[in-house]
Amino acid sequence: MSADELLAWLRLVQAPGVGSGAARRLLAAFGSPQAVLRASPASWREVAGPEAASGLAQNHDDITTLHASTTAWLRAAPENRHVISLGDPAYPDTLLQIADPPVLLYAEGRLELLRAESLAIVGSRHATPTGRDNARQFANHLSQGGLCVVSGLALGIDGAAHEGALAGAGSTVAVVGTGLEQVYPARHRTLAARIVERGLVLSEYPLGTPPLAQNFPRRNRIIAGLTRGTLVVEAAVQSGSLITARLAMEGGREVFAIPGSIHSPQSRGCHRLIQQGAKLVETADDILQELMWPSAQATASATATTEAAEGANPLQDLLDAMGHDPVTLDALMARTGYPTPELNGKLLDLELDGRVARLPGGLFQQRRQL
Repeated sequence: MSADELLAWLRLVQAPGVGSGAARRLLAAFGSPQAVLRASPASWREVAGPEAASGLAQNHDDITTLHASTTAWLRAAPENRHVISLGDPAYPDTLLQIADPPVLLYAEGRLELLRAESLAIVGSRHATPTGRDNARQFANHLSQGGLCVVSGLALGIDGAAHEGALAGAGSTVAVVGTGLEQVYPARHRTLAARIVERGLVLSEYPLGTPPLAQNFPRRNRIIAGLTRGTLVVEAAVQSGSLITARLAMEGGREVFAIPGSIHSPQSRGCHRLIQQGAKLVETADDILQELMWPSAQATASATATTEAAEGANPLQDLLDAMGHDPVTLDALMARTGYPTPELNGKLLDLELDGRVARLPGGLFQQRRQL
């Protein structure tokens, strides 16, 4: 995109009163942003209404400033930074199928991931340790299977999903609700840098856009639209993740949900989705099978066979006694009969092996092996 083309796109999209719907109607009527800007105010009013016509007729210094900052941003890393418009060959076909496709996309990283086979993983910002662990493990398994994991870079489930995907082969796309020159939340700066290096960060919002609350639910349509389906790991009933799931359902995409404890508020959104027809999943292979996508590795049966041949795992009795719900040390002592020093030693071994998580409040929980 040339500098003149970029200016025309920005003048169209950023004009007051011209939302994405009006911009698409104008583009459909006139063919290009340059042609839109050459048209008469009467034509603008006829196609897009008086508010859009008034906005297009005004001169805005802030658009000139935005054009200068965007041009500088692009030139600083020309192979890695992109502005993609409707009709651009790089624009993902999957987004063209949604009800409100963004007119412009700002991207930093591996642009080819916009056309990769992908799955969204979303969930609560206030995730439990188990939820974060599930998100990380599911994302890693799906990534090892060659799928790209799409999420929103938020705290909690999103961040864990990105981390798990980066450890696999399929990488990850972060769809954000700010301009790309800033990172929100700030504590994810390091994670965002890793995603730029190995994945892709994407936004429909121009440079300089702060983290406005209304932008985050809106970006969810892009997360749902880019992917073959959406997995909700943990979500309260009022969670924004349910917006993503609803948009996926409306778009004919698959929706998956991980069940949890009936006592956990962070499981109720997932349970409601399952009641509404989302597919209950217990392992990442459940998703791969539903998508008819090959599993990364059939390691579980091989591991079980090896353990059977070598004899029983000396820690398996403790795992069996633990079950899958959080449990206290006292309860484990009562179930196993182990003295405290021996029990603490076995729990430490399981923690170091990644098979048990130590939770707040002196609780322990078995980590699901996917």
